[in-house]
Amino acid sequence: MSPHAETIADWLLAGLELKSTIFHVGQYCGAWQASTAGRHRASFHLALHGECWLHLPANAERAAQSVRLAAGDAVFLLHDMPHCLSPDPRPPARGQESGRLGSMSPLSSPDDPRQPADGSVGIACGFFEFNSGLDDMLLSLLPDYIVARRDNPSLDGARAIFDLIRAEALRDVQTPSPLIARLTDLLFVYVLRAAAGRDEIAPCFWSLMRRAQFAPLVAAIIEAPAERWTTDTMANFVHMSRARFCKQFVEISGQPPAHFVTLVRMKMAAAMLRGGSSLPDAAERVGYQSESAFAQAFKRVTGVQPGAYRRRAVQPAAQSATLQNTASVSPPSFTALH
Repeated sequence: MSPHAETIADWLLAGLELKSTIFHVGQYCGAWQASTAGRHRASFHLALHGECWLHLPANAERAAQSVRLAAGDAVFLLHDMPHCLSPDPRPPARGQESGRLGSMSPLSSPDDPRQPADGSVGIACGFFEFNSGLDDMLLSLLPDYIVARRDNPSLDGARAIFDLIRAEALRDVQTPSPLIARLTDLLFVYVLRAAAGRDEIAPCFWSLMRRAQFAPLVAAIIEAPAERWTTDTMANFVHMSRARFCKQFVEISGQPPAHFVTLVRMKMAAAMLRGGSSLPDAAERVGYQSESAFAQAFKRVTGVQPGAYRRRAVQPAAQSATLQNTASVSPPSFTALH
């Protein structure tokens, strides 16, 4: 990963509050089709053993796709979107992309000599969500799905995490371990860091990092959000005309440059408010001289006023500190009676 991409990935991951939940862990044999679509949540699938295919129907931004998943591969679907997994490389009939067929059985025990069953596919599926209160903003910066390959050199560390996930899944094949969800959180962090290297991702924030002329600009905006980042300033930074800059920026990232700058600023402002910064201080540090203009921009992006966001974020921290202080008080001593 380039130094600029590293800066950008670390910035996005900072303050990312991800929570995964396991839906089911098991294996399929024969003809089957599985999907987590239709539950209005982002989801993931981990191939524990065997191989299968991820089928994604066409939408306005991409053609229909069928992606092979082998043991150790993972897919993160960052939106609730039509899809399915199946053992067939051919996609299902139109309108059946999110259908379900067959039943999942428990994973074969590691002590079972038949393990894994011939032709079986072991899968761990679940859901995840961002808890930072900036879900829509964060998701707008990411591709709609990410496939992580076990043999990707950028995911060396992730392979150890996957091995731990599989070990946890096999510890008790009847009851999924709660540690699988926590390990999946960590796996997603590794996957997100490697997403910048994907060639096939649709236009999004990460696409900018693959362009030599845009990655330094994005890093500069993140490092100095209070600067006056007008369209002309950004075009001059990358040595382009205003028209060419705007056209290429939208084609690559899927959003206009001014909107991107606002997203960067509001993410940073949210982090400062969670840390207890005052509204005027947060506004000034992300480039707003007017507190009212800052409040309008913050609500437009997050859906809540900055004051309400700060109170909601600071109160739990204050309550936690109070509990810790209470716990640290020494209990009263008593004189032993003889």
